[in-house]
Amino acid sequence: MDFKGSDTIPGPRTEDHLPQTAQAAVKIVIVGGFGVGKTTMVGSVSEIKPLTTEETMTQAGIGVDDNYGSETKTATTVAMDFGRISITDQLVLYLFGTPGQERFWFLWNGLFEGALGAVVLVDTRRLEVSFDVMDRLEERGVPFVVAVNTFPDGPRHAIEDLRSALDLSADIPIVECDARRRASSRDVLMTLMRFLHSLAAERAPV
Repeated sequence: MDFKGSDTIPGPRTEDHLPQTAQAAVKIVIVGGFGVGKTTMVGSVSEIKPLTTEETMTQAGIGVDDNYGSETKTATTVAMDFGRISITDQLVLYLFGTPGQERFWFLWNGLFEGALGAVVLVDTRRLEVSFDVMDRLEERGVPFVVAVNTFPDGPRHAIEDLRSALDLSADIPIVECDARRRASSRDVLMTLMRFLHSLAAERAPV
């Protein structure tokens, strides 16, 4: 659509308006290494057209970005992904997907600001890229759950084996998911909300 010569700036689409019943909004970050499916998850679950900042990968990333397991990936997030989902008529989640390449991690501090919780997406082909991600969340005191994105060629492991490999305490939820599917991604977010609710109940004064 061409708006040249017009003084009218288009507003948000009707379907992008917040539900009138919404009473609370929560910021959630979706984090993980390069190519684990963060942009896919935000896009699959968002009830509005997601904002993405994907750019075509170039020769500049060769030798800098670790794309093992994602060799066919041609675009990468350079700032953030953004989406929104209504969990109930009253509760809305704002979703912020972080860039996965380590050279863009300086942007994470701003994205973590004000976040109530996080989803750590994990690829079983590259578990090692998850350690720094979880360390950063723990340093900032951001509660998180781990979602294992099930790639067709990725090895499958028992949840407890993954918990041991990732050195996670028994209280942190680990779930399998398919980030391409809305219902699966929504289940991950519901797991996070239940986890946050349980933490709030533990901290509430008796």
